[in-house]
Amino acid sequence: MDKPPEELLRELEFLRSQLAVVTARVYALEQRSAGESGVASTAVPPKVAEAAPSPKPPDAIGAQTVALAPPGPTIPPTTLQPKTVIPPLPTFAHVSRAASGDLERKIGQYWLNRVGIVAVLTGVSYFLKYAFENNWIGPSGRVAIGLLAGAGLLLWSERFRAKGHPAFSYSLKAVGLGTLYLSLWAAFQVYHLVPVGVAFGAMAAVTGATIVMAWTQNAMVLAAFALAGGFSTPLLLSTGENHEASLFTYVALLDIAVLVLIVLKPWLQLAWGSFLGTLLLSGLWAERYYGSDNRTETTVFFALFAAIFALSPLLSEDTALDHSRQLASACVLALMNATAFFWELFAMYANERTLLTWFALLLAAAYLGLADGFRRMRQDSDTLTIRLVHITLAVTFLTIAVPLKLEGHSIAIAWIVESAALLWIAARTKTPALGKLGLAALLLGIVDLLFISGERAPLLVFNSRFFTYLLAIAVLGTVVKYGEPLVSENLRPILNAGKIALSLLALTALTLEASDFFDWRLVHPSGQFTQLAYEHSAQLRVMREFTYSAIWLLYGAALMAAGFWKRSGFLRWQALTLMAFTVVKVFVYDVSALDKGYRIVSFVALGGVLLAVSFIYQRDWLKLSRHEETAQS
Repeated sequence: MDKPPEELLRELEFLRSQLAVVTARVYALEQRSAGESGVASTAVPPKVAEAAPSPKPPDAIGAQTVALAPPGPTIPPTTLQPKTVIPPLPTFAHVSRAASGDLERKIGQYWLNRVGIVAVLTGVSYFLKYAFENNWIGPSGRVAIGLLAGAGLLLWSERFRAKGHPAFSYSLKAVGLGTLYLSLWAAFQVYHLVPVGVAFGAMAAVTGATIVMAWTQNAMVLAAFALAGGFSTPLLLSTGENHEASLFTYVALLDIAVLVLIVLKPWLQLAWGSFLGTLLLSGLWAERYYGSDNRTETTVFFALFAAIFALSPLLSEDTALDHSRQLASACVLALMNATAFFWELFAMYANERTLLTWFALLLAAAYLGLADGFRRMRQDSDTLTIRLVHITLAVTFLTIAVPLKLEGHSIAIAWIVESAALLWIAARTKTPALGKLGLAALLLGIVDLLFISGERAPLLVFNSRFFTYLLAIAVLGTVVKYGEPLVSENLRPILNAGKIALSLLALTALTLEASDFFDWRLVHPSGQFTQLAYEHSAQLRVMREFTYSAIWLLYGAALMAAGFWKRSGFLRWQALTLMAFTVVKVFVYDVSALDKGYRIVSFVALGGVLLAVSFIYQRDWLKLSRHEETAQS
């Protein structure tokens, strides 16, 4: 905001006085130096008194002005006895007085001004109320007075703006605009003097004029006033009837006007006001009037609103995204706009999954296009964040489209394939954000595979579930393999968790295959449970428990072998943990559940594996004892 001429003049006078003080100090030092060296100084002292009278500085910091005598004839060195006084610079006390003076000036110039405006308007409103109650002025006169008062305040405010008081001018404009809107509202709603079309056109004209003033005067506050009045117009002139096309056309024009302002001026904050106003009006309309018969028209308007707000950060004036606060605002606006639009689509098409899937795919393509637009139009690094936000939204809509269209293990497969694609792109483009999105998609696929897609497999191994597990293991294994040399020490626990997840996925896949193999044989379609069938079922359950122990034991042995081969202590610890769990199961559960034959095989197999592992450790094939001795020494 520009400073008024009076304040600029005070600052200039203050600088002149300070320059005079510094000049006097330099002259005094020269005189003292000349006296001590015995050389007459020919320097001419400054005319400090003429240079600056002694004004009060703009911040009320006092400056002591030194008045020196005009120079006379040159004094011989022998008689020169200078007794010059070096004038002091402003001290902390002056600064304290400056702060209090500045606060006093603000109170006098601004706060008293605003309170005075409120007091005058309040008194005038009481007078008009009294006049209205006593029928001194009729309805037409009341409206005319309001319109004239509003227009007069707008014109009066321009005089203060021209004299360098913009804050006071904008305060008057706010009051004048409010008076115009309320007068037009009263003319239609209270006194019924004009039809709705006339009142609506007049309010729209006031809004348009305010937008033009905001642009010509480079005042974002006026644009905010225009937004407040523009979005209030439909509420003030509501007739209780459904005029969807007229309402949303008006809102779209208002949003487009804001978009034009954002293109011309660095006022991206206005998009938030326009977005919230559009969301409020569309929400109020939908709650009262929406029906399936006008769904297509509503979808078109909502898509137009979403497109306007999606383009706002991309088309905004070049300096609009230079600051972190504005950049964060643009990112949050993009997220809120996408969320609101898809939520509206979901509310309208909840029972039509195919259409919702196409909407999600189209939104994904649109946000990928916007991300590419940021890459082409803005090459600076400050906009990388918002570009990644748009890529994130595209990936999110792709992820949403998967469960809308697919079923069963196809959902997990799609998410895992998506994660593989994202991770590959992240590695090629060196974009860590895409890598995080890929890991999130992989996590979604694994969670769906473990806890949601619980279909039984009719065939052993050759089924979609086992294939999905293999796919997840392959993708996660690739991440672990190529991520290990790149990961930092802080992220090492996450990498180790990935290694453990690999083992758990493989173990779960094998255990589920064994479980389904026996579960299919435990089903009795006829429902006749004879003694023979019961004994057969019991035997199958015993075999299933034995198979579980055998799978875990063999998998633990395989992990141990891999740990020895790779010389990986982490793999060996996983194997020891799994073996310990298997030992507990065999001694606690299998002893009572298995019959003698399976019990014998179970214990012999367990003992054989444990003895083999123990023998390897006792032979110290990994030279662990040497490492321990080295560590102790």
